[in-house]
Amino acid sequence: MDIRSRNNVTVIGPEEAPVVVLAHGFGCDQNMWRLTVPDLAKQYRVVLFDYVGSGGSDLSAWDQERYSSLQGYAQDVVDVLEELDLRKAVFVGHSVSAMVGVLAARTAPERIGALVMVAPSPCYVDDDGYRGGFTAEDIDELLDSLESNYLGWSSTMAPVIMGNPERPELGQELTNSFCATDPDIARVFARTTFLSDSREDLKSVTVPTLVLECSQDVIAPREVGAYVHAAIPSSRLVTLDATGHCPQLSAPEATNGAILDFLAARR
Repeated sequence: MDIRSRNNVTVIGPEEAPVVVLAHGFGCDQNMWRLTVPDLAKQYRVVLFDYVGSGGSDLSAWDQERYSSLQGYAQDVVDVLEELDLRKAVFVGHSVSAMVGVLAARTAPERIGALVMVAPSPCYVDDDGYRGGFTAEDIDELLDSLESNYLGWSSTMAPVIMGNPERPELGQELTNSFCATDPDIARVFARTTFLSDSREDLKSVTVPTLVLECSQDVIAPREVGAYVHAAIPSSRLVTLDATGHCPQLSAPEATNGAILDFLAARR
């Protein structure tokens, strides 16, 4: 199968420039980066794609067994990197894609030279000595609600995830993105996301890493950003003056500036 069509790959920016790959999170697609691309594409070759099952990807390629594990999404990343023959690319992953990037970098270390984690969480469930933001009961309730009424769940949860209630258009955009996703596919992706535990995988990260957290984020609280930063010796933690879980939409200037500063330091 043609990977570029399967994953709806888009490439923008100067051909000989360093490459930045942007990866979306659960319930989203590459359009979530539309406020980031113009700033990056002035100096960098920007690669966007949709995970199979999301956005403009080839839905016929979706396989429940493959995408019941974060490694399945990591393989999508590796497939795109290999198709474009990219080496030492900077991988920017939002939300669950931050951990997907960790797995992809371990799978194909020659392909990824640095990581940018935007609002990452290696584990959403609280544990002894670890605050993920949710109890196990919270996650069970969230998944039960999602599985019984996905559209209703989307309308309720998307504005909460987005935050910024004074800007309801942001919550509406995320709601629309969630609702555009096939419910059966979304249920699998949600279970894969919210039940994942990638804390041990953080130990495999050896490349320069930027961890971007928001000052307030119901999905990835500040304790999570501190944990990820402490677990990756080569990382830098930046707290954005932003609220909600999607700073690339709610605070694009701050988000883009932090990414560009990190990229500039590597050139």
